Amino acid sequence: MKIIGIEDLTTDQIHREIANGGKFVFYQYCVSAVLVTFKRTSDVYFLRAGQHSAVHGLPFTLISLVAGWWGIPWGPIYTIQSVWTNITGGRDVTPEILAQQTSSPAEPIESTPVESAVSPPLRLNPDVLRREVHTSAKRQRGSLAI
Repeated sequence: MKIIGIEDLTTDQIHREIANGGKFVFYQYCVSAVLVTFKRTSDVYFLRAGQHSAVHGLPFTLISLVAGWWGIPWGPIYTIQSVWTNITGGRDVTPEILAQQTSSPAEPIESTPVESAVSPPLRLNPDVLRREVHTSAKRQRGSLAI
């Protein structure tokens, strides 16, 4: 999994953007084929302050609306969950990404030689994000059952 939107930013610039309201988010989408339904997440997107997160989730929302409904019984359920997550701005994983900077093991995010010389690269640990997706899905199922 990679982070989209940090290609030309140093770690210091990313922290400044986050202090000004930037965030890391991912989106969900659902694809179904009669008896099989897949609910997946996008790559992580870094959104600067002032960027509309729902607009970035629009392609994933459209995929879900077109291809998600057709699975029985989970297609409609996962499609509604995915659309709701996307139109409300995606799932914010900023705290998890920032917490990973000091944890290991993690895979380094690709950076330019200049960025590497200026500040250490931001690291992304896919296991933390998988746990966040799983935990979020549990919370959503719990809230639907109420």
